[in-house]
Amino acid sequence: MKCSTCGKATTFGHKRSFSQHATNRTFKPNLQKVSIMEKGRMVKKILCAKCIKTLGKSSN
Repeated sequence: MKCSTCGKATTFGHKRSFSQHATNRTFKPNLQKVSIMEKGRMVKKILCAKCIKTLGKSSN
């Protein structure tokens, strides 16, 4: 899945053990299903936690 506002999605990297052996891993964003007002009507969107936080700041 992907954030509908900023486009943040799963990224890939390496897990590093004590011996610095690299194994593959994923970094998943904190995505949540949220109902927001858009152009006068309620819309369900998938947003990351950072976008939810900034929407709350702009509405106040």
